[in-house]
Amino acid sequence: MDKTVSAAPFAMVPLPAEREGKPRASGLTMMMDWGLGLARVEDHLGLVAPYVDLAKIVAGTGRLYPEDVLVRKLDLYKRFDVQPFLGGQFSEYVFATQGWDAMAPFFDEARRLGFTALEISDNCVPLDDAARSRLVRMAVACGLEVHGEVGSKLQMQSADELVRQAGVCFEAGCEVVLVEAAELMVDGKPHEALLAGLRRELDLSKVLFELTGPWISGVTHAGSYDLKTFLVAEFGPQVNLANVMPDDVLETEALRCGLSVIGPEV
Repeated sequence: MDKTVSAAPFAMVPLPAEREGKPRASGLTMMMDWGLGLARVEDHLGLVAPYVDLAKIVAGTGRLYPEDVLVRKLDLYKRFDVQPFLGGQFSEYVFATQGWDAMAPFFDEARRLGFTALEISDNCVPLDDAARSRLVRMAVACGLEVHGEVGSKLQMQSADELVRQAGVCFEAGCEVVLVEAAELMVDGKPHEALLAGLRRELDLSKVLFELTGPWISGVTHAGSYDLKTFLVAEFGPQVNLANVMPDDVLETEALRCGLSVIGPEV
């Protein structure tokens, strides 16, 4: 792949100094992959790869690929310095339908295919602290980096509860924690009190805030955009954002840089 960098257009317009290049320690953007074709991934990353750090193979969609296509896709992401990982609801499905005996083989299969990371969540299949910790430790023992998710799609929880769950994840060996998007909105608006509590108690450089989407009942595109703009305004351009749709990656970076539809703060 030709990594030659051409001159930037409109170079007289400065970008925020804190928007460092990859590999980034903060200001991460995670993109969702619901089943993008290889040609589209390569074409899209040719433009947006500098602004994408992680790509989630969403839910259990990885089971539906021809193996050679999935392996080639993972290699393609890695060539563009984007870390692909398995979404947590796939692990939930396997755990719920096949139990503990299936989990180590599932993690080993992820490694064999070329995944270096996956998500452990309990969006729909509740986990107590012991089960959450055990699953994280099993995945780490299989050589995987684990992204823990806290929160639920089924019930609202307090900031204290999410912070406690995050502590369990980190203690078990998670590299980062994602906060479930459904927890971040209340009555169609960003849940400001909960977000303030998370800000006080967590190291936000290790936390990714998920954006809402059509998989959550009642969510509109405008509501998801409102959450994203609130997070960037409240936490700054270096906030870690997850669940960004492929077509929204460039706009998300523009928002971080003050170049989106919100306009400059003057």
